[in-house]
Amino acid sequence: MATKSHATIEDLYRLSENGKAEIVDGELVLMSPTGGAPGYAGDEIFASLREYVKRTKVGRAVGDNKGFHVNLPNRQSFSPDAAFYIGPDPGMKFFKGAPVFAVEVRSEGDYGPEAEKEMADKRADYFSAGTLVVWDVDLRNPDVVKVYRADAPDRPTVYRRGEIAEAEPAVPGWRMPVGDLFT
Repeated sequence: MATKSHATIEDLYRLSENGKAEIVDGELVLMSPTGGAPGYAGDEIFASLREYVKRTKVGRAVGDNKGFHVNLPNRQSFSPDAAFYIGPDPGMKFFKGAPVFAVEVRSEGDYGPEAEKEMADKRADYFSAGTLVVWDVDLRNPDVVKVYRADAPDRPTVYRRGEIAEAEPAVPGWRMPVGDLFT
């Protein structure tokens, strides 16, 4: 009987220069590059968070393709599209632990029943790892930003174009116009 080895954080470090992946259920789950609109939205969120960090001198804004090393039974890492992290500078390594705020921007393949289940499972993993707020950003839906909180994971707050979204209590006082997510 052959045994299958589990992927490790070291496997993530060995990915090619532009590789993006997470370790879920012991397997390396590769993620494809994102398209223009989702990439733009993630970049705008990062830029807004970076300005917040500069102004408040609190936390660290984290852009796409950064690794967060966690220790859950079924997950070893996250790589959100944008995030806010409170913790030590990881230097050349992955961030230790989960971000307090994580953003997942939907790409073309993030639709349908299977994708919805995967996204709900990932949100549950974020909350289990200590994340306080997760944004589900859907540029195709009138309900553009769904804000899920660890203390009410099944009751998202919804924001549409023309409204100002937030990430309380993870990023106190930070706000972002939903319209800024669009080119």
